[in-house]
Amino acid sequence: MTLAVWAPLLLPLLAAPLARRLAEQLAPRAAALTLAATAVALGAAALASLGLLAVTGLLHLPYAAALAHLSPAHWHPTALAEVEWAPTAGAAGLALLVIAALAARTAHRQRADLRRARAATGDAPSGLAALLRRSGPEPALTVLADERADAYALPGRPPRVVATTGMLAALSGPERAALLAHERAHLAGRHHLLLAAAEYAAACHPALRPLRGPLGYHVERWADECAAAEVGDRALTARAIGRAALAAARNPPAPRPRLAPGATTGPVPRRVRALLAPAPPPRHRALRALAALALAACLTTTAGAAAEAGHDLHESVETARSDLPTDRG
Repeated sequence: MTLAVWAPLLLPLLAAPLARRLAEQLAPRAAALTLAATAVALGAAALASLGLLAVTGLLHLPYAAALAHLSPAHWHPTALAEVEWAPTAGAAGLALLVIAALAARTAHRQRADLRRARAATGDAPSGLAALLRRSGPEPALTVLADERADAYALPGRPPRVVATTGMLAALSGPERAALLAHERAHLAGRHHLLLAAAEYAAACHPALRPLRGPLGYHVERWADECAAAEVGDRALTARAIGRAALAAARNPPAPRPRLAPGATTGPVPRRVRALLAPAPPPRHRALRALAALALAACLTTTAGAAAEAGHDLHESVETARSDLPTDRG
């Protein structure tokens, strides 16, 4: 268990860069799902590993061992050496407290941002639980009287595409159609859940923080491709995104919720180039397959190590319990 319990804390240092490299070689939808799944899997495994270390150290304490009905004479878990269990378990416990504080702060910020945004549209503020419920197929359009140029997808019940009068005035009719198609794609793909998952995973392990930026880019590219397919014109979609970004730069909008993605988010010039460039021929298939295999190996090893560490702890507890004296008289 010694090696198994540490693997989920070390492998994200290798798996996160692999996921970023692999995402660059995938289609936008596949890239976004790969990054989000990798972040969730690695974050959950790191959280489980810290929990096992903290519990193992906690059970060294006589009172905790008595509550768990363990025999102190036979409680010898291999996860922590006898001479170092206190600092290791203490560090794991402190890390869990920090993760809990970061997750609570993230949840509070997301809830407050969404409540303000929903109030601005005239809807009753909705909580984070509303984001998980399925919504109707066609989100409503809310136009805000604001000279600042902005447009974004606001999740919740009901979901809304929000655009300001400044943004709509800066675009032509066909460009507005492409922009609104982009925002509807965000809501249809439930991209806010992917972004939220990356936020919470980043709280679980520092190595997962660099995945948030690439995930945001690939989510925008995913919506770009959906919009181009809906309007049937990639050049029009690229022009709409570019002009929307210029309008927002000339008259910057108010800060929007981080879970409300918009067409002007991320590296817009790179997105425009991707829309205007012809489809590249398939290449580097061997490298892509190698990166995919390496990432799959990292994720499998991480999950397997966390499961093995939990199994070993369970066996240690059961052994210590079975060795308790039965004659209490």
